[in-house]
Amino acid sequence: MIDRYTSPEMGHIWTLENEFRVMLKVEILACEAMNKLGIVPDDALKDIQTKSDFTLSRIQEIEAVTNHDIIAFLTNVAEYVGDASKYIHKGLTSSDVKDTALGVMMKDSADLLLAELEDFHAILKRRAVEFKYTVMIGRTHGIHAEPMTFGMKFLLWMDETERNIERLKQARDFVAVGKLSGAVGTYSNIDPFIEEYVCEKLGLKPVKLATQVIQRDRHADFLTTIAIVGSSLDKMATEVRNLQRTDIREAEEYFAPGQKGSSAMPHKRNPITCEKVSGMARLLRGYAMAALENVPLWHERDISHSSVERVILPDATIALDHMLRKFSRIVDKLLVYPDAMMANLNKTGGLIFSQNLLIALVGKGVLREDAYQWVQRNAMARWLEGADFRTNVGLDEEIQKYLTKEEVDACFDPMPMLRYVDLIFSRYDL
Repeated sequence: MIDRYTSPEMGHIWTLENEFRVMLKVEILACEAMNKLGIVPDDALKDIQTKSDFTLSRIQEIEAVTNHDIIAFLTNVAEYVGDASKYIHKGLTSSDVKDTALGVMMKDSADLLLAELEDFHAILKRRAVEFKYTVMIGRTHGIHAEPMTFGMKFLLWMDETERNIERLKQARDFVAVGKLSGAVGTYSNIDPFIEEYVCEKLGLKPVKLATQVIQRDRHADFLTTIAIVGSSLDKMATEVRNLQRTDIREAEEYFAPGQKGSSAMPHKRNPITCEKVSGMARLLRGYAMAALENVPLWHERDISHSSVERVILPDATIALDHMLRKFSRIVDKLLVYPDAMMANLNKTGGLIFSQNLLIALVGKGVLREDAYQWVQRNAMARWLEGADFRTNVGLDEEIQKYLTKEEVDACFDPMPMLRYVDLIFSRYDL
């Protein structure tokens, strides 16, 4: 998963080394707070601050005996610190340290994802302006509907990305929290000041109430938000895949010199990266479901969520980081073919202007049901017999009674249908 399209920073956040480093920071800060309360002597705090360390290999060696990762971690730290280690973890439970560290790691990963989304937003904005007036056919149910512009597709994606940025900011706030309140959240052997001090130093908010763990609805919100962002990318990638189809080919992924599309067919130019994005979005939706399953825990805590989170949190954040970088590059270098767009727009011989004719006839006083029937019968002749729609409309005696040739011609002009494009674009900061 981690390659040149994935930030090394994201991968680093979820390493065991970094997780233990963050947990060590939590422990040291807790000792600092206890020092302010007169619990930890100054000389002991100095030893804790200067000597605390660990090695992964030693933690794993100890864990093989204890079968408890936090105890193994604390034992290894104590080997470095010496006698002052008796103050480390005083009054705390494992989840105080692990959940607070997890809050830091989720916050840091959210910050990286937000930066990627902002960069993606900038690319979409640029391309929306670039193709603001590039006319193409809009499709509903996969069938030609009415003219639109290609820039509107990018603008739509930009709009959705703005919502995703807001969603992720909110999700970040939900998970950027910590707790140091003891075995069942009652502060039985720890002063609440210690929690406030540690969280402030780490850039977290203390939860108002916890059990032994921070409640997993927060994590589920984070993972479902990641899944929504991934599904947005999936939607956009699916659109590119459709536009790249041979019988449409209005846009396509950049095809680099020397790139190969098929081992058997040298002519192929396949949308493989968009397909990759769509596939990975399915993973994110699966991770979101797993996070929802983590919400109900027994009483004040069990550890059924722990093994799941060791997989879904690193995988989901790293996957979305990868997807954002990959798809940003696709949009940035997307090949666009306006001539093909116009050819496709004219492919149905004017059928896409049927609503204009309907409205024009109704405007002349024709009952809507009658006008619909007249336009539809000419449209069906095009669909079923290949007759030219525009020619047949001009020859239709009932239509001729109400519309002049010039009025019919005006119905087949796409530009009036796009007269509010500037208005739509004016709603955004472009």
